[in-house]
Amino acid sequence: MDAALIWEWIIKSVVILLVMTGGFAYVTLYERRVLARMQVRIGPNRVGWQGLLQPVADGIKLIFKEELTPVGADRLIFILAPVITVIPALIVTAVVPWGTEVNLFGRIVPLRLADINVAVLYILSVTSISVYGITLAGWSSNNKYAMLGGLRATAQMISYELALGMAFVGPILWTGSMSLGDIVSAQKNLWFVVIMPLGFIIYVIASLAEVNRSPFDMPEAEQELTAGYHTEYSGMKFALFFMAEYIKMIGVSMIGATLFLGGYQGPFVDAYPWLGPIYLFIKVALWLFFMIWVRATLPRFRYDRLMAFGWKVLLPLSLLYIVVTAVLRLLVGG
Repeated sequence: MDAALIWEWIIKSVVILLVMTGGFAYVTLYERRVLARMQVRIGPNRVGWQGLLQPVADGIKLIFKEELTPVGADRLIFILAPVITVIPALIVTAVVPWGTEVNLFGRIVPLRLADINVAVLYILSVTSISVYGITLAGWSSNNKYAMLGGLRATAQMISYELALGMAFVGPILWTGSMSLGDIVSAQKNLWFVVIMPLGFIIYVIASLAEVNRSPFDMPEAEQELTAGYHTEYSGMKFALFFMAEYIKMIGVSMIGATLFLGGYQGPFVDAYPWLGPIYLFIKVALWLFFMIWVRATLPRFRYDRLMAFGWKVLLPLSLLYIVVTAVLRLLVGG
């Protein structure tokens, strides 16, 4: 195998990991400043210029906080559970294209880590793994509240994964491919959000529930379960759960922008390939802004209504969306 190709993969992998972990830190700052603006207050602005070093200060604080392990907890699983939760969040975007191809030091480099023909299946399988981390975190804590929180979070994630998976079907049917590169290329002239708005709405709602964001943030309903599955976690172990949530926010935003908003497509991308990552970044930033806006606006669902909405409303709508998309595709000459 070409040594240059191996180094290319290594460098791209490091870039993705750095972007995702750095993005996690500054999405927290982004959220705090946006929420502050919406609530007519200032937000963090003391550490560094305009508070830009606040995530660094938070990270240092969490590193030095005392870590406790409950008596009777399964120590190995208790330590591994946060890792099992955060790793899928880091690797899920490996198949998302950032752009076309660029000439870098005389070498044509595609702006993506991997373009596999089953990218959609890869995303669905990887995102499913984080469910195990949440369940094991609650079970291994030797705490009934944490166990109930883990079971409740797992039931929520599994329920909304069905609708989330079905939201992928529309772009696949229209493109005839599970490759995200092919799906983005098919949106060169018209984004799929225009063709299948119902699928876009289903994806937005299901992705909010999948990453436990308001109004679906039942795992963090302190008034009921004293913070849920991560009740017994502190220090860096708690930070890993926190990291997983925000990295998954970035991940679902990138995937959603790729499936329905044209991904890296935009004006002059063919002539200037470096514009591709910039367009994708703008779309992801706007998607994250929407998530934060929803958190500032909507109250938390009651749990029975949350589950009823997933099974009785979102799932039938997903089936209707697939049928309508398939019929429409046949009518326009599939």
